[in-house]
Amino acid sequence: MTTQKTGVPRRTDRRALLGATVAAAAGSVLAGAAPAAAGARPSAPAPEPAPLPASGGGAGPRVGVLLYEGFSLLDPTGPSEVLSRLPGASVTMIGEHAGPVRTDTRDVAVLADASLDEVDRLDVLLVPGGGLEGTVGAIENPRLREWIGRVHRRTRWTTSVCTGSLILAAAGLLTGRRATTHWASAEYIEDTYGVTYVPERYVRSGRILTAAGVSAGIDLALHLAAELTDERTARAIQLAIEYDPAPPFDSGDAGEADQELKDLALRLLSDSAAR
Repeated sequence: MTTQKTGVPRRTDRRALLGATVAAAAGSVLAGAAPAAAGARPSAPAPEPAPLPASGGGAGPRVGVLLYEGFSLLDPTGPSEVLSRLPGASVTMIGEHAGPVRTDTRDVAVLADASLDEVDRLDVLLVPGGGLEGTVGAIENPRLREWIGRVHRRTRWTTSVCTGSLILAAAGLLTGRRATTHWASAEYIEDTYGVTYVPERYVRSGRILTAAGVSAGIDLALHLAAELTDERTARAIQLAIEYDPAPPFDSGDAGEADQELKDLALRLLSDSAAR
């Protein structure tokens, strides 16, 4: 596999992307990714956008959540549950085209109310992670990468959950930065995009926030809620949604898990996305 420290790799190696166990189940290497926007010259300022279609009409932050085929369900919906409670906020699901977008398990679809062409300016952009096919598809989609880069120029915050950070990196936004991602993609994001992986629930680098795997998006959203308003409001939202984690097992930290459990975790992810 040929990789580079900036932009999209010329070959997207599934084994490196989401771990060896997933790769074994998924099969061969995908080739032919387009070059990323990282090495391109800065483009001219975007024109004034049309009004953002939104679920709310208040004067609070405009939050846009990118959906693509194969995203993981909690990645966008967990943060949206938090951010939609901000005073005056609007949260809009955005797809390449408006309409239902399927998750990585194919069991659930979420409705994209707006298409990429309808949205050019946001206060907050959130890019979720996905299963292997979904993440690779988004990385290799030049239209998604270009749109992310263009919208990022005007956001107050650009954020990601799980392997969504790989998509931000492919759009050229994370080169030379500190970021987090799903633990199985840590080596890949470092080796491919020149990102310093930090094994934390969420990581801030300038106005970019990245969250670790899936459930960490809720933590990121609560931190972001405090940044957009104040800590008391964020605390009140946490209480309102009764986010007080007390899981039955102490097995959510990859740094403390044995290899056998990691292999099983990755196999479960792979199998559920392949059915």
